[in-house]
Amino acid sequence: MSDYVCILVTASSPDEARNLARALLEARLAGCVKIISSVESHYWWQGVLEHATECQLVIKSRAALVRDVIACVKANHTYTVPEVIALPVIDGNPDYLDWLGKETAPSGAAE
Repeated sequence: MSDYVCILVTASSPDEARNLARALLEARLAGCVKIISSVESHYWWQGVLEHATECQLVIKSRAALVRDVIACVKANHTYTVPEVIALPVIDGNPDYLDWLGKETAPSGAAE
């Protein structure tokens, strides 16, 4: 298993996306959160085909923190069932991955 992940989360608005990003960063559950301000989502919800304009968060974190990220998102999200999908990082810039590991360290120690 990869030590690092990118986690995808959608939010209903830019304000909600920013609030989620801040909560994750302040808890040291993410080293970086990118917010893509407008994505069009099409999905089934309670038997009805729906669509919405949402914000997409791309959260950079460690695999060991995924459960904590899920809990944080659920505690701070307006959706009943928020999207939280973790994708493994199979390779990357070693310097960046080292930085990411330090920024999400349990002690929160940053360089």
